[in-house]
Amino acid sequence: MEILQSGGTVNGIVQPPPTPRQWLGLLAVSSGVALIVVDVTIVNVIMAPVIDDLGIGAVEAQWVQESYAISFAALLLLAGRLSDAFGARKVFLLGLAVFGATSLSAAVAPDGGVLILARFLQGFGAAAILPTSLALVNASFTGRARGRAFAVWGSTIGAAAAVGPLLGGRLADLSWRWAFGINIPLVALIAAGTLLHLDASPRVRARIDGVGGALSVIGLGLLSFALIEGRAYGWFETVRALDLGVFTWSVGPSPVAVAFAVAAVSLGLFWRRQKALGATGGEPLVDVRLFAVDSFRNGNVVTVLVGVGEFGIIAVLPLWLQFALGYSAFETGLALVALAGGSFVASGVSFPMAASVPALRQVRVGLVLESAGLVLLGLIAGTDSAWWQIGLSLFVYGVGVGFATAQVTNIVLADVPVQSAGQGSGVQSAARELGSALGIALLTTLFFSTLASDLKERLGDAGFPGGKAEQVSGVVTESAGSVIPSLSGDPGTAGAAGPAREAMAHGLELASYVCAALLVLALAATLRVRTTSSAAAVVQEDEQEARSA
Repeated sequence: MEILQSGGTVNGIVQPPPTPRQWLGLLAVSSGVALIVVDVTIVNVIMAPVIDDLGIGAVEAQWVQESYAISFAALLLLAGRLSDAFGARKVFLLGLAVFGATSLSAAVAPDGGVLILARFLQGFGAAAILPTSLALVNASFTGRARGRAFAVWGSTIGAAAAVGPLLGGRLADLSWRWAFGINIPLVALIAAGTLLHLDASPRVRARIDGVGGALSVIGLGLLSFALIEGRAYGWFETVRALDLGVFTWSVGPSPVAVAFAVAAVSLGLFWRRQKALGATGGEPLVDVRLFAVDSFRNGNVVTVLVGVGEFGIIAVLPLWLQFALGYSAFETGLALVALAGGSFVASGVSFPMAASVPALRQVRVGLVLESAGLVLLGLIAGTDSAWWQIGLSLFVYGVGVGFATAQVTNIVLADVPVQSAGQGSGVQSAARELGSALGIALLTTLFFSTLASDLKERLGDAGFPGGKAEQVSGVVTESAGSVIPSLSGDPGTAGAAGPAREAMAHGLELASYVCAALLVLALAATLRVRTTSSAAAVVQEDEQEARSA
């Protein structure tokens, strides 16, 4: 197998520097990734006008936000294999087409049902875009140039996650429909750039494992659902009814607990099937021998931990900014621009660093900076935090994201054979998405549990009767803090507004420290990563062992 090595060579042959056309192709690919990441965060900001315009309830609003993330995560492994079989560029373009068509459907949706369906199908397009973008970058660049290319790719993710709320806040002033409609011309531009500046990708003659594909979709989809919905429906016992068309799940074990169980069985069967197909000369959806490659196996462990630590804080940070500090949606987006700026700075700095600083060391630098930024955020979290303090902590955090997110991908794919780039990219993308889902589940549960208990205690100290304190605490927690402004305007509850803001600040402080600790754990996990392994040698040894057996 031909391996793209990390010293500017392929099988010992020195490669020429990248051409301007290759960099323009990278710009197109990175823009496609930015598009799908923005659509994860932008919807959080536009939900209020969506609810008012379409007249939907809280349950439908929740599914508008989360159907995209669930279908996105479910299809990543299958999309990675399709990338190998049909060519990464072709699948990337197909993903863009699906994303554009479903964005149009969402923009003109007449009701909540159509919007939820459009968002669900939008996740199909996103799932085709993310792993193929990785495969395209991995195949187009070698050595030091690859490190620089992944710096651009990774910084795009961090910046897009931060810019989404800003863009959503501005577009919501016009119409929430523009948040989806703006995707259509952007998709056309990205597709044109891809066709002009990226050559057609090589295809691998392969059959698609349909049974394995179904098992992976069921397993990843249900696991993603369980992580996202655990707090809403209960981790073990049902605490809220789940409506599934004509069927309502309202009693007994939580649908989340059942989803976890079915996901575990499905993914276990998936792994056994892939291992059996690989051992008998079949064509698995994911070649499990890739996990024998040290950089791939341990790099994906780091990817999960980074996802847990990075994305959890993004889920709760806007709540503190808007409801504890009183920022508008647009001002919240402006505050998060500091994160995007830090991510772009990291991209620029990593260009000259790629010549002398290995990717693994850049990941470690990034994780240290992310942890430092989060500790700083926890230290300044309050009800009167200055904007410049928030901006400084998010800037430091963003610089860390720019280093760590980009270069961990470079490490994971460094020793993956070219013909397995799609599979490797699908696994790494799935690890990233599941890590982020786990981080959001963990941090939102921690944040809201802290908010409820801390607010109840503060209200008791302020003289509220026990029943009243519990009622107000429940209302504030259930609304994610959005009722705090109305509490101030009611003489009967005005005294609760201050303690509610203080409880939210305390929740963010604790969440910041926990995220920092998780990123320190990811830093410790990098000590197990070795980037000198050869995938070709590992697979060859595996084949020899199978023959001797």
